[in-house]
Amino acid sequence: YPHVSIEFCTACKWNLRAAWYAQELLSTFSTELGEVSMIPGSGGTFIVRLTPNADADEIVIWNRKDKKGFPDSKDLKRLARDILFPTRDLGHVDLHAKEE
Repeated sequence: YPHVSIEFCTACKWNLRAAWYAQELLSTFSTELGEVSMIPGSGGTFIVRLTPNADADEIVIWNRKDKKGFPDSKDLKRLARDILFPTRDLGHVDLHAKEE
């Protein structure tokens, strides 16, 4: 099963944000994910990584420093879906994407 990790800066107090993203991913992908982990970090870090399977390399799908901020939950779900489950319909999240 795929693994998602969220590394966050503890000094910036981003633990609740990381937990919220973890909850959003778990509620959307439920039993399709093998694990969602939160990794305490420092230096303003906020990085979301995916490992599609045991044989695959880790993929960074969001780095706050590179992207200059945080993703909307719908964008994070789309990024994860596009890599892990490209044919999966995200329902209302995909409907909003078509309207944009």
